[in-house]
Amino acid sequence: MRAVLGAVLLALVHLILSGVAGPAHASPDGPVGVWPLDPRPDVVRHFEPPPNPYAAGHRGVDLAGSPGQAVRSALPGTVGFAGSIGGKPVVTVLHGGRRTTYEPVVASVERGQTVGAGDVLGRLVVAESHCFPAACLHWGLVEGDGDTRTYLDPLALVGGGPVRLLPLWRDDPVTVRLPWSPPLSSWRRPVEWVA
Repeated sequence: MRAVLGAVLLALVHLILSGVAGPAHASPDGPVGVWPLDPRPDVVRHFEPPPNPYAAGHRGVDLAGSPGQAVRSALPGTVGFAGSIGGKPVVTVLHGGRRTTYEPVVASVERGQTVGAGDVLGRLVVAESHCFPAACLHWGLVEGDGDTRTYLDPLALVGGGPVRLLPLWRDDPVTVRLPWSPPLSSWRRPVEWVA
């Protein structure tokens, strides 16, 4: 049993070190976007979806930034809102049935303006930041409106979702044998990796 566990552990370490992990996708049919801050920021707080649209939760992610840093659109779309909500500067970009939100961002775009992925929407400010006194961008992804809206994890747009490992082979499974393990013929049942 130890040999089997050792083989599994060794194979997983090999996969991770050799970069076989494939990219995560927003959804099977969804677009893949760009990070709204450049260089790629640290995630200060992750997505914590609420059980319903009016319950407590963290409806996006907080990304570490600097005051005055350019904030970019994660996906191509149309600016749906650029202004202040409750004293907080906010920019919203519409992408069909979804929208991305960026706050606190002083807009350099106007409502109705078409933007591409990576286009500058405005500048990050410290006032009303979730990380005050530091600057961070609260970035959200929403699908639908009103009671039918669903909050989604925006990190899925940039490959920050769950990791999916790809198989090392396409047709035939690989038999794993460690140098210190006995020949597979001496095992009652060979261990195989099957996709």
